[in-house]
Amino acid sequence: MGATGLTVEHVAAGYGDIRVVTDVSVQVWPGKITALLGRNGAGKSTTLRAISGLNKATAGKIILEGSDITSMPAHKRVGAGLAYVQEGKKVFREQTVDQNLILGGFSQRFSKKRQAAALHEVYDMFPMLAERKTLLAGAMSGGQQQMLAIGQALMSKPRVLLLDEPSGGLAPVIVKDVMRQVELLKQSGLAVLLVEQEVDTALSVADHMTVIDMGRVVMDKPVAEITDRVGLREAYLGRADMATVK
Repeated sequence: MGATGLTVEHVAAGYGDIRVVTDVSVQVWPGKITALLGRNGAGKSTTLRAISGLNKATAGKIILEGSDITSMPAHKRVGAGLAYVQEGKKVFREQTVDQNLILGGFSQRFSKKRQAAALHEVYDMFPMLAERKTLLAGAMSGGQQQMLAIGQALMSKPRVLLLDEPSGGLAPVIVKDVMRQVELLKQSGLAVLLVEQEVDTALSVADHMTVIDMGRVVMDKPVAEITDRVGLREAYLGRADMATVK
């Protein structure tokens, strides 16, 4: 697929003495979406936290656009072109939409002109946010807050975006709207690493798939090569998901 935006090599990470991820490698390319899949507790969110710098990688390497950022502090990774949208629609509920977006770009110390241009781009991508720019974030629906969280991350002008469960807690019709926006991110040239519990939803937008189980990679291939989604679910994702298979 050409040059990678993000390469994770044999990373291990966890919480204190508890190692959750033992050996994860994943790649993300500009203009492509890689879906990171696995059952609950497999280590998906821990992997994203290690990539973002919120959790320390105790082994392996994290390479962003050819530069090793394994030891780089989290805030400097943002400046280097990496953004992370955490699970749970983490926005500033008592701030307006406009204020949330401006805070998203704060680390970049943009001039007023560049800040205005970045706001314009986000509002162009999410017209719904433009219509609610003076509304408090806490007054919006869950789907609107999720789009705001993504827009907030985009304000730092990232080239690699980590998305953790963007469909979490949303109604199916809203999930489709969110995923359409995720596809637009890909079309803009961003490299996107997507963690998503809904397998069909993830594979509908992803170009590549990496599956982890018990902290290790068990499958890594282009989505176009997946011929047996039922078998994939049974082997790696838990039988509870089978009810949603078409």
